[in-house]
Amino acid sequence: MSIAGVVAPPAVQARLLELQGHDDELRRIAAHRRRLQTGGDLAAAIEERAASRRASVDDRGAVDDLRTRVRRLESDVALVEQRLERDRGRLAATSSAKDAQGLEQEIASLLRRRSTLEDEELELIEALEAAEAREAASRAALTSAEERVRALEADRDDALAGLDRQESEATAKRAALVAELPEDLVALYDRQRTRYGVGAARLVGTVSEGSNMALTGADLAEVRAAPPDAVVLDPESNCILVRTPPGQ
Repeated sequence: MSIAGVVAPPAVQARLLELQGHDDELRRIAAHRRRLQTGGDLAAAIEERAASRRASVDDRGAVDDLRTRVRRLESDVALVEQRLERDRGRLAATSSAKDAQGLEQEIASLLRRRSTLEDEELELIEALEAAEAREAASRAALTSAEERVRALEADRDDALAGLDRQESEATAKRAALVAELPEDLVALYDRQRTRYGVGAARLVGTVSEGSNMALTGADLAEVRAAPPDAVVLDPESNCILVRTPPGQ
């Protein structure tokens, strides 16, 4: 135990517990704000949205690729049809047996080519339909993920606004209380709180609420022997000990 060299009536020292209460409230508000800003459901929802966005982009790319391939095949089929129409016209107009034979072979080859292209086109159309279904599902999943993020962000913003109001009220109450207390006492309290985390705590019986430990016999005797207006520090937590009468 040490005597801090600051004096204040016991009733004034007791008001440091109110000050500590305001600081505890402000610390809780700050911790709650950090949790809201960094954690939990919103972070998971943002991650889910990013994954859904990637899946949607990939599925859209697959659809675009298949549509390009289908258009290319449609163009190839159209070219084959044009060549068939031309060769059939030439076959109908020729009187040369040799030319007719060559045209008939080319027409047969074009028909096989058209059949192959149409089979490929059918497979691609089926693949495109499946890809479009996947793309629609991933787009719906992305929409749902975006809506969830917006809802959670709105909840977070509402909660943060509430914390801002609570912080403003607690800060105003703290300032009003500080204005009523001796400057040297507040300075000591703030210094101990900044260094050690707790500025003031009650001594209840033999136990300091700053450390939740019982004082040794020698320390307790020294505390009890100190003048009532002497400001004493907890030997364990270094906070200001607000003494209560024995038995309380």
